[in-house]
Amino acid sequence: MEYDDKIRYREEMKLRLRNFFLNLIKLCQSIPYSKESTILAKQLLRSGSSVYANYRAANRARSKAEFFSKLSIVVEEADETEMWLDLLIHSKISNNTETIHLHKESFEILKIMASARKNSKL
Repeated sequence: MEYDDKIRYREEMKLRLRNFFLNLIKLCQSIPYSKESTILAKQLLRSGSSVYANYRAANRARSKAEFFSKLSIVVEEADETEMWLDLLIHSKISNNTETIHLHKESFEILKIMASARKNSKL
């Protein structure tokens, strides 16, 4: 991949992750209130924002080691985000089409980030 293509790809991924997180916010705002839903929504927003924030940080890394480390955090947080969405669906707190769509998107993001980490090994 050429340098310009890498820059374009990283910018597109940043936008994708930002939109994903904004959609997580909308989802959490639509979930009916309960003690359980509040806990799940809080955890979902925490891990979802971490995916976006650490991806941005990875792209500003000063070394390959730092890039790999930040990308590892992205993978971990993406996996956690997928888990919270899975729990929302299977607990029937929120198992509508939007939650299912976000769950699929979270799994795609996880696969992309895990592959990027694997390809960036030191």
